[in-house]
Amino acid sequence: MTKSASYHSKWWAVLVVVAMAAMIQPAQAQRSRAPMDTEVASAAARGGGDRIRVIVRVNPRDRAALKNAFRRQGHTLRREHNGISALSLELPARSVNAMALTPGVLSISLDAPVQAFQTTVPETSGVVLQQTLGINTADGFTGADVGVGVIDSGIAPLPDFGDRITAFYDFTTTANAATAPFDDYGHGTHVAGLIGGSGAQSNGLYTGMAPGVSLIGLKVLSANGSGYTSDVIEAVEFAIANKAALGIDIINLSLGHPPLEHASTDPLDLAVENASAAGIVVIASAGNNGINSSTGLPGYGGISTPGNARSAITVGSGHTMATVPRTDDVIGPYSSRGPTWYEQYAKPDLIAPGHKLVAPAAPGSYLAVNYPNLLMPDASGALTYIRLTGTSMATAVTSGVAALVIQANRTAHAALIDPVTGLPTPRPPLTANAIKAMFQFTAFTMHDETGATYNRMTQGAGGLNAHGALTLARSIDTSIPVGSWWLTTSVSPSSDIQGVLQWAQNLIWGDNLIWGDSVYSHRSSFAANVIWGDNVVWGENVVWGENLVWGENLVWGENLVWGENVVWGENLVWGENLVWGENLVWGDTSSAGEPATSSSFSFSSTNNLSVSSDSTSLSLSSETTLDGSTTTDGTTSYQRGSRTSVLTAQ
Repeated sequence: MTKSASYHSKWWAVLVVVAMAAMIQPAQAQRSRAPMDTEVASAAARGGGDRIRVIVRVNPRDRAALKNAFRRQGHTLRREHNGISALSLELPARSVNAMALTPGVLSISLDAPVQAFQTTVPETSGVVLQQTLGINTADGFTGADVGVGVIDSGIAPLPDFGDRITAFYDFTTTANAATAPFDDYGHGTHVAGLIGGSGAQSNGLYTGMAPGVSLIGLKVLSANGSGYTSDVIEAVEFAIANKAALGIDIINLSLGHPPLEHASTDPLDLAVENASAAGIVVIASAGNNGINSSTGLPGYGGISTPGNARSAITVGSGHTMATVPRTDDVIGPYSSRGPTWYEQYAKPDLIAPGHKLVAPAAPGSYLAVNYPNLLMPDASGALTYIRLTGTSMATAVTSGVAALVIQANRTAHAALIDPVTGLPTPRPPLTANAIKAMFQFTAFTMHDETGATYNRMTQGAGGLNAHGALTLARSIDTSIPVGSWWLTTSVSPSSDIQGVLQWAQNLIWGDNLIWGDSVYSHRSSFAANVIWGDNVVWGENVVWGENLVWGENLVWGENLVWGENVVWGENLVWGENLVWGENLVWGDTSSAGEPATSSSFSFSSTNNLSVSSDSTSLSLSSETTLDGSTTTDGTTSYQRGSRTSVLTAQ
């Protein structure tokens, strides 16, 4: 076995557990098998003694007994995830099938390795970025008193952040310790800068979207940009438990891994749904799996986990051409397209600027040291900034805009007076569902370089329009009862950003478009406990139409492995004869936009999937490239025999 294969075997070996039915309850003649994701099932079929890391969801009433039983068997218990009733374990592959038959075990998922996702393309300054999104700094919205949890590689304590890194915890060790802020990889600092950097080192040139926001650093990626899904889940559950204490309103997840199972059983997706239900706005990357660099063909079905979580606001990446008007914006060809692989959800939700964005560089970090050609000068000429491209960056921009929206809504209306105490109380907060609806409703329709409209699986509802979302945020009164009009002032469904942009005025709810004034009334579907896309009654004034995904002749395979069956071409959504199965379906044209410069998939007859990069971009992982670099040792393989799907920063 090669060193590389051994390394990946260590990371992706599959969960093995000896059956312990007798320890839990009497044996039964037949017992149903708990579902396993594709990686775990593959490892179970291979068997053997290789140890792997897995996340096992269990019945809450059996968790303590199972935990003790696993320990007695010599398996390593790494974490316990109370929010999703799961255990993170390391054990041998030959025991997986027995574990799947153990009473109390609900599902077995790979504890997928994770890394950061970025790629890259003229750079766009923070000032231009604010202008092109329609943010008027004279309005005074800075994200003040709004908290964003940055679940990433850390945040370096730089002048651009001042004293606004209000808490920092390291989840790359089991201690989950509060520490001084740091970032040894550099991705998280860049993300945090786009969300809320002040631009202090650049005299305001490279300011973030919400320069007054509070940043809560939750480190899950190591110095090489890698980590584990279980660490991300731990950070999400920590954010839920400490939402009030730390003031966390938003979670930014600029990372992900290839989907290995349905979102209804995926542990990370379940953690995201819990966070949304707890009142946290979760914003996640779509992924960078949109293009086959060897052919230039677009690929559909490449949305990453947890971008496939329905409640998440899933963001693809657009290119503003470094100009203020939006009419020349295009979508980065690397940006992942929907639908989601297992569920066929309509994703992404929207597109935000993500091309060649400049933000602070973490001094001495992996990215700053190894890619000096990406560094940018500050006001003094020192190279303290770095430019990156990808859905990670687009996600960060959206998180910053969400912070502005929350602040605008909080400050738009006077506090309510409690009838009993006579004291002022804040109005109910905007939910994740409501903010997603506002983003989609005010988005603008995007067109490629030829003027053709991008399809829904490429652009979602359209391009992020901060001006429109802020207009709604200032008008909406969240204390208005459900079922009533909740706008306190009239709004015009357009924005003037060096040219008038008409709002999309529709939502992508599940697999349908909702037209009409769906955001102008307080609807039950905006509640935190409603899963986005569930069948709800919107009212007679809403017209359902334009089926988004499923055509009469669209056939989905039953045993697909994401990555081996990515469908490349233009006909996934609107074509009539697409068949998903064991073979790739290729198109005959490439997507519009700039030349492919991001990492992508290549295939061989042995069912190996490798990630490679072209001459202008570096592949750090299955979903990561960097601007202006040549590939060195960044190739990541994805194989049946030794799976190496990677949860990466995007």
